[in-house]
Amino acid sequence: MTDADTTHLRRAIALARDARASGHRPFGALVVLDGEVIAQAASRRPQERDATAHSELRVLSAASQAHTAETLANATLYASTEPCAMCAAAAYWSGVGRLVFGLSESRLRAMTGANPKNPTLDLPCRELFARGQRHIEVLGPCLEDEAIAPHQGYWN
Repeated sequence: MTDADTTHLRRAIALARDARASGHRPFGALVVLDGEVIAQAASRRPQERDATAHSELRVLSAASQAHTAETLANATLYASTEPCAMCAAAAYWSGVGRLVFGLSESRLRAMTGANPKNPTLDLPCRELFARGQRHIEVLGPCLEDEAIAPHQGYWN
């Protein structure tokens, strides 16, 4: 992991922390292309009832509306938490070439247990990507002790 990766991942974690402080779910993500943040987002409030309002899906939607999949092949998605199956599929279809994430899905699941606020699918993004026809480089979990902080106490 490079210094730039660390900086951008910490920014995604900060988005998650800010989201929680604003009453949203504690997830944040950003897309970086050629060293520039081209999109960033946090998850939405659970009471908005939009099951697709995950930070990764929101940021990938914004990035794909502004850039082609060929361009996004040179971009990195930074996510405070490992993308769920829905968001990993969105990363695949958007064309993003790289993913760096903080908290692992398995560690999040261990923390949330059977909490209905987060019915976690135990499907690591690497397994989903392995079923595709193109390669996505994955780094993670990274900075996991920092990435878990926005979740502590939220799922109780």
